[in-house]
Amino acid sequence: MTTTTHAAAPIPPTPPDAVKQPHVVKAPFGAERQDEYYWLRDDKRENKQMLAYLQAENAYTDTVMAPLKPVEERLYQEIVGRIKQDDSSVPYRERGWWYYSRFETGQDYPVHARRKDGPGVDAASIQQANAAGDFDGEEVLLDVNAMAKGKDYYQVGDYEVTQDNTILAYADDTNGRRQYTIRFKNLATGETYPEQITGVSANLVWADDNRTLFYVENDPETLLTKRVKKHVLGTPVAQDALVYEEPDDSFYMGIDRSRDDKYICIGVESTVSSEQRCAPAADPAQFVVLAPRQRDVEYQAEHLGDRWVIRTNADGAKNFKIVTAPSDSTSRKDWKDWVPHRDDVYIEGFELFDGFTAVAERSDGLERVRILKAKGEEEYVKADEPAYSMGLDVNSEPDSDWLRYSYTSLTTPATTYELNVSTGERRLLKRQPVLGGYDPARYVTERVWVPARDGTQIPVSLVYKKGFEKNGKAAMLQYGYGSYGASMDPGFSVTNVSLLDRGMVYALAHIRGGQEMGRKWYDDGKLLNKKNTFTDFIDVTEYLVRQGYAAPDRVAALGGSAGGLLMGAIANMAPDKYRVILSQVPFVDVVTTMLDPSIPLTTNEYDEWGNPEQKEYYDYMLSYSPYDNLKAQDYPAMFVGTGLWDSQVQYFEPAKYVARLRDLDTGSQPVVFRINMEAGHGGKSGRFRRYRETAEMYAFMLDQLGVAEPAP
Repeated sequence: MTTTTHAAAPIPPTPPDAVKQPHVVKAPFGAERQDEYYWLRDDKRENKQMLAYLQAENAYTDTVMAPLKPVEERLYQEIVGRIKQDDSSVPYRERGWWYYSRFETGQDYPVHARRKDGPGVDAASIQQANAAGDFDGEEVLLDVNAMAKGKDYYQVGDYEVTQDNTILAYADDTNGRRQYTIRFKNLATGETYPEQITGVSANLVWADDNRTLFYVENDPETLLTKRVKKHVLGTPVAQDALVYEEPDDSFYMGIDRSRDDKYICIGVESTVSSEQRCAPAADPAQFVVLAPRQRDVEYQAEHLGDRWVIRTNADGAKNFKIVTAPSDSTSRKDWKDWVPHRDDVYIEGFELFDGFTAVAERSDGLERVRILKAKGEEEYVKADEPAYSMGLDVNSEPDSDWLRYSYTSLTTPATTYELNVSTGERRLLKRQPVLGGYDPARYVTERVWVPARDGTQIPVSLVYKKGFEKNGKAAMLQYGYGSYGASMDPGFSVTNVSLLDRGMVYALAHIRGGQEMGRKWYDDGKLLNKKNTFTDFIDVTEYLVRQGYAAPDRVAALGGSAGGLLMGAIANMAPDKYRVILSQVPFVDVVTTMLDPSIPLTTNEYDEWGNPEQKEYYDYMLSYSPYDNLKAQDYPAMFVGTGLWDSQVQYFEPAKYVARLRDLDTGSQPVVFRINMEAGHGGKSGRFRRYRETAEMYAFMLDQLGVAEPAP
């Protein structure tokens, strides 16, 4: 074994130093704060002084990372070496065609394709043909590699085929800002239609006439989903009719078809309320509200047969219940309880079939799928590991006895099964291939419960290589998120195998702010309870170190977006607990951002963080906002990443944060700031490019933790 030492090369003495310019940020009730780096904000991304600063940060990062290039390259080759390059998805059948996506060796982007159904054609036969390189009978819908050629960033966000299977509509994005353009293609002739619709979200629905497309138009400044419009093929886009406009900026909006394809529905949803309006897909002239919105009442409705089936938290059902209503219902008065609320079970969703219903639910911090049969019988889909993730997969046809579901764990690659609900037969449709000799038996996953400082038990999923000893010497990477009720479930990662093979422990902390333990878990980690998210994460770290999973000076922390807020908070609150912090697209300037309704997402999120125009929330948010709580102390080594075109967490938040951190940090550990000048919130497009970014970040972490490199 050869070892990597700390600080493999001398850190250049002068990292970039952004100039200070006085600027006062005011709150409506009179509070004022100085923000000397506010000038780094440029909504058009054109300010030459700002761009020069970001380029200087990239150059500094290049210099710091240069000695670690061999480690970075080795990590990258390990990661991509585990990926089956000519892989394909599990085909699903819809209206007489089997749809799938596949990758070609050496290509970054997928090919979206389909094959006609017929005798002997099924998911297995198509997968076998794809694996053999036999594409006879395949119809290519979109070759994204050809479409992305010559572009720094490219993504197809959504595509939909008309009900008669002849015309394709798709939405693409060329800079990562999630402002999409809709284009049309005739699948019979290959002709591309002349009309294009710009400034939209990636959400498309065709009406039954095969000519009318419903789409969602964004506000050009805030990118909020504001209007549903409809476009008729062959007519000027400027004449597209307005179908619905949402007046409340705290709501997101989307459109979809019902399970049985009878209805087109417009759904609007805020953090605490939702509303759905639907129209017959055969004649979508008038959209009727199923139940008027009401604060603290959420619902999502699906239709099959002669009834609506609705997931809702109405009537105090904090963990949600399922109710039914007749097809002509327009009021909650018609709702009848079907699957009752339980304090110990959180209902995440459901899928309707003609002969049964599958319910995705969560208990004890783990996902389960419950099958409700027509005769009132029920059963659970089985799992074999103590920590895992299970969920409903693509089930495109309700008239089937087969339920598709997905399964993964920290050691088991993503797996798709289908279960015959009538006979109990289970088929393995696909397990994500992992090349390079990966064997799940060489690794161990476990679930531990960590007492938080207020006595709450926090679930933590762990994975490490078999033979690991809890002797307090190992290096550990701990990941967390803890916002928006998003549950971070244990799933397989091709990147983390490289860490495990170097003797590291990977810990996934299911902290409050997610929904792993039900709705209360979310409520206890938002608004005026937000600090629980941060202290939970710190308490997990301290516990795992005490239990010998890691050395106290060899702990790394990772989080992105709202998880980047978590990283910024723990850096201020407990900098001595972490040797290195990895923070991607971090939300670190909470108060300033939430005071500015012109920034995308702000108005949608008052019920997540609070509205700082109210003093109570202003004071609480100010007490933890990472940018505002930076102070003169020794900070850990940090790797901060962002995308110039990010529309969710604007680039200037981490830019300001790094600039102020450099001013106040009294320690000697390196702080590097990597800015992707072409990408947005999700990083670079293409399946391999993002692994370059991960390899660079992990190389920095391994160096800081003093992790040994395997012998060649």
